Amino acid sequence: MLERIRIVLIGTSHPGNIGGVARAMHNMGLADLALVAPRCEVITQDSISRASGADHLLHQASVYATLEEAVADCTLAVGASARSRTLPWPMLTPRELADRLPNECQAAGSRVALVFGREDSGLTNAELQRCHAHVHIPTNADFSSLNLAAAVQVLAYECRMAWLSQQDAAPAPAVDDELVTHEELERYFEHLERTLIAIEFHDPAQPRQLMARLRRLYLRARPEKMEMNILRGILSATEKAAGKP
Repeated sequence: MLERIRIVLIGTSHPGNIGGVARAMHNMGLADLALVAPRCEVITQDSISRASGADHLLHQASVYATLEEAVADCTLAVGASARSRTLPWPMLTPRELADRLPNECQAAGSRVALVFGREDSGLTNAELQRCHAHVHIPTNADFSSLNLAAAVQVLAYECRMAWLSQQDAAPAPAVDDELVTHEELERYFEHLERTLIAIEFHDPAQPRQLMARLRRLYLRARPEKMEMNILRGILSATEKAAGKP
């Protein structure tokens, strides 16, 4: 299970924080580190020092230009956020997230991304809307800001506890159909928006948060690959009927 969990850091500005994250991951048995548009050098004396023996994770970390690329093959993406949003998204505690992980990681092609934002501003609304759910660490309301490595440590600990509890548990039932990946969902959202514009249901000049609400709906539904094929077929048939292939 742990090998199917990816830690994604967006726009990290200090190499020491990346090193601290690597240490937190290695402590808990996680090894898949992805960096999105880092704003600093990844391999420095500071990052190696903060990694405290986990610097191999720094050297093998994947670097991406965008969040979409970093989670393209993931079947679940969860964004860490300490802020409330104007459009509420499914919110989990670290323990609730951990309870879901054994089932989420059961299928052969499954992969879970835990997404963390910038040290100074966190994740943008657009980035959070790329996630199926958000996770909030219930810190002291009077002093809620967590260091990036500390936030990763909390979630990584919960991941490990879920993995340890799984060792003595009875095998879960086999999964019949695979969930769609993040990349497949993004292609569907592009197709959906194009179709809604073609039939004049959606006006990009006056979006009224339509696509954001539909994104929230489908991310919550967690469609399987066969279901996605049906949905894409419906869109194609709709475009054909409207005379706009």
